[in-house]
Amino acid sequence: MQSEKVKAYLAFGAVSFFWGTTYLAIRIGVEVLPPALFAGVRFLLAGLILFTALLARGYKAPNASEWKHQAIIGIALLVLGNGVVVWAEQFVPSSLAALIVATLPFSIVTIEAALGKGDRLTGKKMLGLMIGFAGLVLLLWPDLQGAIQGTYLLGIIGLLLAPVFWSAGSIYSKYRQSTTRPFMAAAIQMIIAGLLLSLIGILSGELARFHFSVQGFAAISYLIVFGSILGYGSYIYALDKLPPSVVSMYAYINPVVAVFLGWLILDERLDLLMIIATVVILSGVVLVKSAQTKTKSDKSHNLAVKPDKDKSLSSPVAPCID
Repeated sequence: MQSEKVKAYLAFGAVSFFWGTTYLAIRIGVEVLPPALFAGVRFLLAGLILFTALLARGYKAPNASEWKHQAIIGIALLVLGNGVVVWAEQFVPSSLAALIVATLPFSIVTIEAALGKGDRLTGKKMLGLMIGFAGLVLLLWPDLQGAIQGTYLLGIIGLLLAPVFWSAGSIYSKYRQSTTRPFMAAAIQMIIAGLLLSLIGILSGELARFHFSVQGFAAISYLIVFGSILGYGSYIYALDKLPPSVVSMYAYINPVVAVFLGWLILDERLDLLMIIATVVILSGVVLVKSAQTKTKSDKSHNLAVKPDKDKSLSSPVAPCID
C-alpha cells in the first residue's frame, strides 16, 4: 500500500514536471518544423502507439458512435486547443504561452456559468477572475507600452483563445456520458486530431517545409514519449490513487517549470514584473479552483453519495493543453 502511494506521488511529480517542459519542446520544434504538421505527426504517432498497445492488452475498440464522440472532444482539445498553442509559439515565447494557458480554469467556470451548468459565479470566483486578468495585464504590460508586432499580437490572441477551445471540449466531455475507458479515449482523440492537423498542414502547403532535422525529430519524440504517453499515463495513475485536489496541483507547477526552462535554455524573459505576474495569475487560479472544490465538497456532503470510481474515470476532463 505504501509503495503504491509512493508510485502515485512519483506519477504526480512526472505530470507536474514533464507537462511543464512541453512548452519548451513545442517552441524548439516550431523553430524548424511547420506547426500543423509538427503537431499532427506528434499526435498521430502517439495515438497509434497507445492504441496498438491497448489492443494488445485486451482493450476493445469503441463503436462508431463513440468514435464520433471522441472526435468532437479531440478536435476541440487537440486541434483547436493545443494546435493553436503550437501555432502561436512560432511568435510568442514558451514561458509567456504557459502562463496565458494557465488561465484555463477561468474559461471553464465562465462557460459553465453561461450555459447554466456547474456552479454559479460566486464572489470568490469573480475575485479570482479579476486577479487573473490583472496578472495577464502585468504579464503583457511591457508589450502594451510599445508597438506590438503583428504576428506577436496574433500569437497572443491565439493563446487567449486556446483555453476557450480546450474548456469547451472539456465541458462537452464532462457532461456527455461515455463508455470508452480513459486511455482508449485519449488514443482515439490523438489519432483523429493527428490526422486532421496533418491534413490541415498538407492543404496549407506545409509539406514542402517539413524536412527531417535532429532538432525537429527530438522535439516530436520528446512530446510523444513525455508529453503524450508518459505524461497522460502518469496523470491517470495519479488520479486513480490520489485525491483529485492533490493531482490538480500540477496546474500551478507546470507554468513555473515552463518559465524557468524558457529562461534557462532559450534565454527568455524572466524579470521581477514577470515573477509578480506569475504569482498574481496563479493566485487567481487558486481562488477559482478552491471555490469550485469547496462547492463540490459541500454538494457531496449534502447528498452523502459515494461516487462510482469507474464511472468517474470513464470520461475524464482532459487535463492539459500542452
